[in-house]
Amino acid sequence: MSAPDTSVESLYPFLYAGPTDLEAVLAAVRRSTEEKAGEIVALRREVLDRDGAGIVACAEALAEAFAGGARLFAFGNGGSATDAQDVAALFLSPGFLPDGGATTPLPAFALTGDVAVVTALSNDVGFEVVFARQLAASARAGDIAFGLSTSGNSRNLVAAFEEADRRGMTTVGLAGYDGGQMAELGTVDHLFVVPSSSVHRIQEAQTTVYHVLWELTQHALSRHGTPAGSSSG
Repeated sequence: MSAPDTSVESLYPFLYAGPTDLEAVLAAVRRSTEEKAGEIVALRREVLDRDGAGIVACAEALAEAFAGGARLFAFGNGGSATDAQDVAALFLSPGFLPDGGATTPLPAFALTGDVAVVTALSNDVGFEVVFARQLAASARAGDIAFGLSTSGNSRNLVAAFEEADRRGMTTVGLAGYDGGQMAELGTVDHLFVVPSSSVHRIQEAQTTVYHVLWELTQHALSRHGTPAGSSSG
């Protein structure tokens, strides 16, 4: 099976079609936008149909962990590093749920945020340990490891989940394609795979998954109790 063509021309052929009138270009842009919107809507629905119960179970596990004093450590590479920082900010920041209820700020940290630590570990030891070493230094049993990858094959995520498993952490993974090595590890308690080969669609669907996880976790905390030291925003 040949690899998909991911060139700019294949993604936006109307930009390379030669001289044409403005209305034709705008119509092509409109069709492309509608097609991509349709793709992500269908993909989100597929993930919900397949993993809806698992997402609810994961949120219950996260709420129980947070109620017991757990901290969440998020990590990923590239665009997934940005998503990891969004995960941490989402759980940490006070705010309001769609139904208007106030949220509980929860202890969450992105392992991608400290450039000095990331570059020191990468330079002195190796990039594959940038997340595992931080978990080894800061995490404890019962904490949460939350890793995001589009391929599921990032070596530093594999190493981080193995370290998290050794430390008795609750592990959550988001991957794309067929889940890659993350699906084979046996160290990810809650794994959600977005079945797509498009990095763009994978990351869009993953964003939806972790926002839903956050919202459901907030609702579940009302049953498990507010973590000590926390207050509603």
